[in-house]
Amino acid sequence: MLVVMPCKGLYPSPEEGWEIYSSAQDADGKCICTVVAPVQNMCNRDPRSKQLRQLMEKVQNISQSMEVLDLRTYRDLQYVRNTESLMKVVDGKLKVASDNPRSVNSKGLQELKDKVTQLLPLLPVLEQYKTDAKMILKLREEVRNLSLVLIAIQEEMGAYDYEELRQRVLLLETRLHSCMQKLGCGKLTGVSNPITVRASGSRFGSWMTDTMIPSSDNRVWYMDGYFKGRRVLEYRTMNDFIKGQNFVQHLLPHPWAGTGHVVFNGSLYYNKYQSNIIIKYHFRSRSVLVQRSLSGAGYNNTFPYSWGGSSDIDLMADENGLWAVYTTIPNAGNIIVSRMEPQSLEVLQTWDTGFPKRSAGESFMICGTLYVTNSHLAGAKIYFAYYTNTSTYEYTDIPFHNQYSHISMMDYNPRERVLYTWNNGHQVLYNVTLFQVIKTSGD
Repeated sequence: MLVVMPCKGLYPSPEEGWEIYSSAQDADGKCICTVVAPVQNMCNRDPRSKQLRQLMEKVQNISQSMEVLDLRTYRDLQYVRNTESLMKVVDGKLKVASDNPRSVNSKGLQELKDKVTQLLPLLPVLEQYKTDAKMILKLREEVRNLSLVLIAIQEEMGAYDYEELRQRVLLLETRLHSCMQKLGCGKLTGVSNPITVRASGSRFGSWMTDTMIPSSDNRVWYMDGYFKGRRVLEYRTMNDFIKGQNFVQHLLPHPWAGTGHVVFNGSLYYNKYQSNIIIKYHFRSRSVLVQRSLSGAGYNNTFPYSWGGSSDIDLMADENGLWAVYTTIPNAGNIIVSRMEPQSLEVLQTWDTGFPKRSAGESFMICGTLYVTNSHLAGAKIYFAYYTNTSTYEYTDIPFHNQYSHISMMDYNPRERVLYTWNNGHQVLYNVTLFQVIKTSGD
């Protein structure tokens, strides 16, 4: 008679570890055992496995930032290289003219000299971009190597010291932010083709990540609609936002107006519905930290952008801090830019741009400069810039592809150097190209 009996188990249950069961007896009465391996999700409950997954997500986020940085630096480097070629052509003409003065008159010679003088400040810019490009290439290789290590660790848990690995990730992340910061502020010269991240929600809304520099906060916030809304969805990462998973809900104590919200250092700054009150809501504590009236600011569709939507007050952030874009009745509807103190919401300084707000499609701040689009519809371009550092303005001609033909939110994120846009129910990103001429010591 075949007797089925258990051999001694190593652990109480297969969920906790290995178990061994008898399945039969041979002719000599010896037990024939069957080994039951732990269930596959056991490792997922191991604290080291959880830490490893967190590290892999962090490296993935670093890789995404590297792609943005690499693309931006590549475009800027091409721009400078083209300028270098122009410099060589001008320099060649100047040498020919110097060797053979009869080939050019004195006026032409002076024009060539003036052109070279104008181009000389670009030399240090070129060298800096070449250095940055090499640094980025090295960082990309380190990210790739670190990713391979993490994959290997998944296959052999415990073969690598977690703390050492965590320090490597933190160091790499710090170097990446340092590299991005080193590129510095500059003038907007171009906007990339749109990158559609997701299609969701109504025609109007806003979405954003934290604009604080530096910050390792990878959460994404999503606010559908332009008035009376109170529901804010918080996604853990950009990948979770794309998939529409792993989110929590915040129910704001006061409804919002417009789509000009901004997240700065873990707090949401927004305009309270039917008022000119600015509210600072802290996500971690789920509480209002401060609220203050923006004195004289129009609200309730008194001075919106051309698309309407109670967009009277537009809050934004750049490398210089927190800003409010709005207008007042005494200011005849022209755009006012105010820099605000993030803790108290006190207005620190104000500029009158002279540009009519109702004629603007949207606007955003980069490096202390307000950039305004001419429309929210198809064919829009960035055509006005106001420089707060000099209190001057100019008309620009920077095209961008308005793919879905109805923009109701456009904000710059200085940490990622991208434009976040809500375009007719689509959440869209644009990379930006900034250019800065480095003055020589003699200038």
